[in-house]
Amino acid sequence: MTYLNPDLDRICQLLREVHTIAVVGLSPNSARPSFRVAQALQSVGYRIVPVRPLIDSVLGEQAYPDLESIPFPVDIVEVFRASEHVPAIVENCIKLGIKNLWLQDGVIHEESALRAQQAGITVVMNRCMARDYTQLCNSSAQARIIAPIQPDSL
Repeated sequence: MTYLNPDLDRICQLLREVHTIAVVGLSPNSARPSFRVAQALQSVGYRIVPVRPLIDSVLGEQAYPDLESIPFPVDIVEVFRASEHVPAIVENCIKLGIKNLWLQDGVIHEESALRAQQAGITVVMNRCMARDYTQLCNSSAQARIIAPIQPDSL
């Protein structure tokens, strides 16, 4: 069975429904794609929750070493990790009851996307959340286009 992303209208609806984004692999380095995407999302009103061991904060938000350590609910998990890390992230999302998962451009793991979907999780794979927000959902967005973002390598 092949995984298919939700249609573009559903992706836009998802982006309008979520407010708190746990960004797995968010780098404190402003030159990294994860930082730029999270900063763009934060600038339009999303709450960013950095998930990365060994750092205290990113973008003015407290960081957590893993999803299990976040003491409040998150609406969606955005993944900036290499594809080989996706199965464990999916299992954590299932265990924690997280309902939405976004695998950033270049993060592709079809088997895990299907596993998450079968567990009732809405999954978007191999797309940029900030670019999709700008292009699909924000009619007042400035005319800038966010280039495709590759996952940070850790």
